[in-house]
Parts: sequence; C-alpha cells; structure tokens
Amino acid sequence: MAHWLYKSEPFKWSWDMQVKAGAKGTHWDGVRNHLAKQQLMAMKKGDRGFFYHSNEGKEIVGIVEVIKEAYPDPSDATARFVMVDLKAVRPLKTPVTLAAIKAEPRLHDMALLKYSRLSVQPVTDAEWDIVCAMGGL
Repeated sequence: MAHWLYKSEPFKWSWDMQVKAGAKGTHWDGVRNHLAKQQLMAMKKGDRGFFYHSNEGKEIVGIVEVIKEAYPDPSDATARFVMVDLKAVRPLKTPVTLAAIKAEPRLHDMALLKYSRLSVQPVTDAEWDIVCAMGGL
C-alpha cells in the first residue's frame, strides 16, 4: 500500500465535509498539475493518505482512503487530467501542524516541505509512521 498527502483549503473542502461524505466518499478533482496527475494515476484502491488543511490551519487533520482509482475529471475541458475517489477513515487524535513537521528532523525530506505548492504528494512509509505517531495514532 502506498501513502499520499492531499491538500485542501478548508473553506473549499474541509475534513468535516469529507467526513460528511460518508462511506460513499467523494471525488478529488480539480488537479491541474502534471506531477500531481501522475501521483493520482499511481494510486490504487486501498491506498491511504493524509488530509491536510492548507492556507488555513496548515495541519494534517485526518486519514483518507482511495476507494476508486484514477478516472477522467469531467471538470477538465482538455480531457488530460484525472481524479480519484476518497473516503474519510479517521481523524488524527492531535492535528500535526506544518510547524511540527518542520521541527521534526526525520521529516526534513518530506514532499510537503520540498514541494509546498503540489496538491497531491507521495509520503514514504517512514514519514507515514512518524506523522501517525505525532498525531496520536
């Protein structure tokens, strides 16, 4: 199983909204970056990811799971981009802030710190374990 990080501005799509989508989940659309597209295309059903509130909060607040692999994003007029469907799995007991991630030396290579504008990012197994521990899981 691979791990990912999904960034969303809470005023557009928040963790609470993701939770309210329930078991049927919702699509993760609107990605218009080719590297992020490649990440979406690499995702497999059952992969887990961190749900990160960007701009407001700047913290990892929960875990989501891929429930449908990449398919065409109908909001893309060029028909080049894809989306996946995600469902909420569980909140972190303690949100993990960007400041806490920056302060953890073992996370200095995390994509979140190196590619801050990328909306969908890979997370290594080691990073996953560290952040989960920081979040009380």
